[in-house]
Amino acid sequence: MSHNSFGHLFRVTTWGESHGPAIGCVVDGCPPGLMLSEGDIQPWLDQRKPGQSKFTTQRREADEVRILSGVFEGRTTGTPIALEIQNTDQRSKDYADIATRYRPGHADVTYDMKYGHRDYRGGGRSSARETAMRVAAGAVARRVLAELVGPSLRIRAALVQIGAIRVDRGRWDWTRTTENPFFCPDAGTVPLWEDLLGEVRKSGSSIGAIVEVAAEGVPAGLGAPIYAKLDSDLAAALMGINGVKGVEIGDGFEVAQLRGEQNADPMRMDDGAIVFESNHAGGILGGISTGQPVVARFAIKPTSSILVPVPSVNRQGAEIDVVTRGRHDPCIGIRAVPVAEAMMALVLADHLLRHHAQNGWSLPRVRLSEA
Repeated sequence: MSHNSFGHLFRVTTWGESHGPAIGCVVDGCPPGLMLSEGDIQPWLDQRKPGQSKFTTQRREADEVRILSGVFEGRTTGTPIALEIQNTDQRSKDYADIATRYRPGHADVTYDMKYGHRDYRGGGRSSARETAMRVAAGAVARRVLAELVGPSLRIRAALVQIGAIRVDRGRWDWTRTTENPFFCPDAGTVPLWEDLLGEVRKSGSSIGAIVEVAAEGVPAGLGAPIYAKLDSDLAAALMGINGVKGVEIGDGFEVAQLRGEQNADPMRMDDGAIVFESNHAGGILGGISTGQPVVARFAIKPTSSILVPVPSVNRQGAEIDVVTRGRHDPCIGIRAVPVAEAMMALVLADHLLRHHAQNGWSLPRVRLSEA
């Protein structure tokens, strides 16, 4: 199986399966001399790890990360950084019933079509368990961004919709995302989601969601006009998260309803700086960052592993109904929030290093500010 790496100058390769002994990644291209320890990585993993509320899978994994290489005396050496997390709470027997059955909505059938065999224990390589290593690598990317840009660059994500229930943007408060199990920025929506997820869990089903991720303080000039657009790389990174079925940048699909003058982000001058009066473009024009917040959203499908019988077939070609037992998230969008932040960090770190490789440490040709 190829294509287990992403990124260019800042490159990440992940390895491991959901029910194997461990999962891990190798981060290549990290500049030398950065302060880095497990303590810089663990807090981000703690946000994503399972079993933290009744609204996520009850699999209990500590997700304790170990740095195996690339760091000496507390600083990065510039060589590959290997990270590892032990799997400690596998229950492979839960999947014995579907060893030869194809779960609808899962990659079971396509893995068999392509490779001729598959790891049925929790989906093996296709499991969202792999995203823990993206979060770990994203923590390293955050250290790169902090060193090269500084504290002005801030990456945050939030769950903005579960099923048909959306947050009220008039009540948006980023501080709320750390105060509830949904990473919800609107306290008034939390009890509505609790009731909805309670009903979904009781019925043995699942439900989809939308996650929004924003990066403030992104320098202008990241990206390239044709085959290395910042938004195309970001869209690919977010689309690569398990269960994602759609990605939009800025206003995304809503721009189809607008006229040109409504969609354009007007510019004015203020004390010698260009000021944008709106951000429909999501901080990217022509594939290059404008200096405004980079904003993206993605839709994530309902968890395919459910207790509701779904028509399918088995490996022998017989028509069957599939019920997937085990411990699963009724809404995988919840734990996708920290993964969204990690993917944003990874893309920005890679593009920042690419920009410096071509342009040196030059600043944007025009000074930008926000209205």
